[in-house]
Amino acid sequence: MDLAEIPVEPPVPPSPSVSPDLFGADCETVIEGSQVLANCHNGYPETDLVRLHVECDRWWDLDADAAPVPVGPAGRVELTGRCWKEVRSAWVTHQRP
Repeated sequence: MDLAEIPVEPPVPPSPSVSPDLFGADCETVIEGSQVLANCHNGYPETDLVRLHVECDRWWDLDADAAPVPVGPAGRVELTGRCWKEVRSAWVTHQRP
């Protein structure tokens, strides 16, 4: 190894990347038959408006979009929904107030 190739100063570390946006409650959604349950916990310092969306399996069964529910910092909320018959899918969306 040639000593002339070794830099005198250590290389400059890259600038830290912009921190990710710390927002959004952590939600767990459980489907049991025609019932849906979502438990959300907000571990961040900003209020999150969460909404439960339920898509029913049968074409004649109405899908549902719940009203937004505020979850404050360190807060918890339970959201429920249902179909008459089977549930195809369910998910929670997040929105800033």
